[in-house]
Amino acid sequence: MIIKDRKRIALVQPRGFNWFPGARDVTDIANRMVPQGILSVGAYLLQKGHDVFIYDGLGPFAPRDLDEQVRAVLKWKPQIVGFSATTSSFPDAAAMAKKVKDHDPSIRTICGGVHVSSMGEFIMSHYPQFDYISPGEGERIMADVAEDLPPETIAGLIWRDRGNVTANAPGLPIADLDTLPFPAYEKLDGFPRRYHLPLFSYINTPGATMITSRGCMYQCSYCDRSVFKKTYRYNSASYIYEHLQFLRKRFQVRHVNIYDDLFTLNRKRIVELCDRLTRHPLGMQFNCAVRVGHTDDELLQMLKAAGCLMVSAGIESADPDLLERHKSGVSLEEVRDTVMRIQRAGLRAKGLFMMGLPGETEESIRRTSDFIISLGLDDMNMAKFTPFPGAPLWSTIRQEGDFEENWLLMNCLNFVFLPKGISSRERLNELYNEHVKRFYSDPVWRKKFRKRLWQHRRSLVYFLQHLRTFLTAKRQFEPGKG
Repeated sequence: MIIKDRKRIALVQPRGFNWFPGARDVTDIANRMVPQGILSVGAYLLQKGHDVFIYDGLGPFAPRDLDEQVRAVLKWKPQIVGFSATTSSFPDAAAMAKKVKDHDPSIRTICGGVHVSSMGEFIMSHYPQFDYISPGEGERIMADVAEDLPPETIAGLIWRDRGNVTANAPGLPIADLDTLPFPAYEKLDGFPRRYHLPLFSYINTPGATMITSRGCMYQCSYCDRSVFKKTYRYNSASYIYEHLQFLRKRFQVRHVNIYDDLFTLNRKRIVELCDRLTRHPLGMQFNCAVRVGHTDDELLQMLKAAGCLMVSAGIESADPDLLERHKSGVSLEEVRDTVMRIQRAGLRAKGLFMMGLPGETEESIRRTSDFIISLGLDDMNMAKFTPFPGAPLWSTIRQEGDFEENWLLMNCLNFVFLPKGISSRERLNELYNEHVKRFYSDPVWRKKFRKRLWQHRRSLVYFLQHLRTFLTAKRQFEPGKG
């Protein structure tokens, strides 16, 4: 049903802080991701008949100056401005919202995203520049606010009732994700050519990202599940196929990174999707993730036939005690077996790791580094552990070591937490730099990489075009840097 009272709504992804203190933020050069959350909310609002402006603070044409960003949003003359913020980008969201309100107090401001979903009423109490907080899924709440429904009737909304912060009872999650329109990619300035996937993770361009499910029933100690909770909902195989087809036909996308936590959990839908992609290929490749121990040879072979290039697996650590505590249900034997199966199917295997978890020691770091080398991975990512307010270990994190709760630095690129078993943050950074460099200096990995250079010529050209920036980033991993 299309509403009659059309609103002008600006949806903003704040830039935030995404790098190291004192160094130039180069993350948008290395990997500029589509802001999936606000694109989904934007598409839902467009479907309801509203006018929507998408502003990506990490976008290819976005200035770094906050005042310029706010001017760009205000130039569109919005009646409502919605922000979607992570922990490290929330300070920017708050600063922008204040500037918007200072310019025109009648503009309604609302903030959603993982950070406010975990801290809800606290944010509302301490940041008066926000009229509303939207925890959890944002589509319905944003639509209800735009429709001018009485705040007390909007499920899940956090608002002020005569100065008192009120949190409404949460609504039911969207049960059928297939009822949602495809994200509003067309509203994203520069998409898809100015957005790019991590270097050497694709062969063909342009690239895009997709999320085909919401929620996760697992509860790793470090993972914030404030937005989608422990529910698990997913798009059907036919919806995913049509989504891929839409990206291919409308935007000529040739590679998609699927960022589901549990992409292959429902085997039936993946079998159906792979069957359709094999029988009716779209001329696309994709990357996805599997959970260690929850895959089989037949499924991996089907993924390969359907166009899958690389499969990621969350491993985190090779220390059995850390695994048991932070990612229960995953064993090192299963990790080896999963990586072997992935590569035997002709797919590339990428390992996802995390350094600096509570209980980490220099010995556990060396053990993980040795394990990474022994796996013969095709790619690796090592995140710096960051405590987030919605994660299970948040309540006890200060008992586990030294925690600097600086939201700007809480981006998995800075060690804001120091485990008791490590002498200093400087030492932790040295270990991080040493072991990341060790992987990319490994002769076996380099030989494998050299054989694929021609396949990755598009990445190579991009790398050379931005060589100065990448050299700046590389210096962060030299001894004494961090």
